[in-house]
Amino acid sequence: MLRELSIRDILLIEALDLTFHDGLNVLTGETGAGKSILLDCLGLVLGWRGRAEVVRQGAEQGEVTAVFELHADHPARAVIAAADLPWEEDQLILRRVTSADGRKRGFVNDRRVSGEVLRQLSAVLVELHGQQDDRGLLDPKGHRDLLDSFGPLEAGKSATRESWRALAGARRAREAATRRLEEAARDTEYLRHAVAELDELAPEAGEDATLDTRRRQMQMADKVREDCARAIAVMGGDGAEGRLAEAIRWLEVIAERTEGALDPAIAALGRAMIELGEAQESAESFLRGLDFDPFDLEAVEERLFAIRALARKHKVQPDDLADLAGDLRARLAAIDGGAAELEGLKVAEDAAAGAYKAAAEALSAARHEAAARLDKAMAAELAPLKLERAVFATVVTPCEPGPEGSDTVTFTVATNPGAPPGPLGRIASGGELSRFLLALKVCLTGRSSGLTMIFDEIDRGVGGATADAVGRRLASIAEGAQVLVVTHSPQVAARGAHHFVVSKAVDAAETRTSVAALDANARIDEIARMLSGGTILDEARSAARALLSA
Repeated sequence: MLRELSIRDILLIEALDLTFHDGLNVLTGETGAGKSILLDCLGLVLGWRGRAEVVRQGAEQGEVTAVFELHADHPARAVIAAADLPWEEDQLILRRVTSADGRKRGFVNDRRVSGEVLRQLSAVLVELHGQQDDRGLLDPKGHRDLLDSFGPLEAGKSATRESWRALAGARRAREAATRRLEEAARDTEYLRHAVAELDELAPEAGEDATLDTRRRQMQMADKVREDCARAIAVMGGDGAEGRLAEAIRWLEVIAERTEGALDPAIAALGRAMIELGEAQESAESFLRGLDFDPFDLEAVEERLFAIRALARKHKVQPDDLADLAGDLRARLAAIDGGAAELEGLKVAEDAAAGAYKAAAEALSAARHEAAARLDKAMAAELAPLKLERAVFATVVTPCEPGPEGSDTVTFTVATNPGAPPGPLGRIASGGELSRFLLALKVCLTGRSSGLTMIFDEIDRGVGGATADAVGRRLASIAEGAQVLVVTHSPQVAARGAHHFVVSKAVDAAETRTSVAALDANARIDEIARMLSGGTILDEARSAARALLSA
């Protein structure tokens, strides 16, 4: 709810501070007094695009501040959170400063913001209705949501959104599986050949290193065989072993005379004899291993080269060929089982499509039923507004399915019998359009989520009983809400819970607009002026009292 509006040096206003209340707030005043200036000021602080030059003549800058009171779950809180703005209890303070050269700066709770943030807040703070209204009720893009809100159809919309998400997920899964299967199917022949080739060779991890070592041993056999035999000859026979044995015998002869001093030497020679024997046996084993058939070398090289060639072909290391074979077999198995998987995903998608269709059709049926109720409610509202011959129709037509269902909703009207219906904003004239918008707002009352509703001369062109009907409906909308009405109609003004008068004063060199809240006696005089036009007569005051008492 709008609580305070403070204006400094804007257009014809030098300084103005207003306090607004719940219920119906009416603003009256003579033609040209400047009632529209208040809306210009409110539009400025809300980021609306309006006049370029609004600073009062002679001032360097102008400023407008608006204070809104928000309930706990007001949608403005989400906008504030998304913009990472500071929060002050239950108040929202908007301020906009504009310099004489047209530059503007916006603030929310004293934090600098862009005009776009102000406009986002405007959408959830204020709802403007008038003969030039193209922001809310006249915008066909919002008609479906308005009908759903009137329903109320939120449960059906929620079910439709959920089924749409499920269908979209099932469709993505099926499409991904189809792509995988198509890609794999293109490689089927290659995969089968590669697996057969790998299975035939059957390489093992570590085999490449083993074969390479064996090949190098075979290649160097002729070079090392002779030297190895000589070393064995030196170690055996009368060679090193004989010399060590002879040394041991000589030491043992004199050992008894050395009182054990030579025992360590004899023990060390004994160990050397053992080590020498092990060395000789190892060398002989190696030498025996060098005895091979020349065809063995050819076989080893052939397998080693085959393994390495296959590894290069698949761009992997030789030791990874065994794992590669497993991966390729898995891909073949996926192809073989992919058709069954795809069929299962198609079944799931069909089931999701059926669930979405059922939810969308149920929502569509509910929309048709709500449309009939809205049309009936509108017919009841239009008659007192002297539009009994007009026909309002909510048209629900099929559209491309989506998360909000498969319907397009358009508000249409035929103002004369036999005339074809058309969009509300194109068919109705200025005065008729104002009353259509009022009737529609009455039917949608209670679903504005804390918006401050503003009606700008929505009663223009009507009077008498029709003006009284307009006033009654505005008062009805204002119950439990906040409505601001700029009006020239005394019947509407009399319905206000709070009354402000806009006046213009001209002194020697300057024109100023001011706004004042009226007490009970002042209201009688203002409504009497609206009734009589010029001089306020006693008869006009009596009529004003009658209107107020009614």
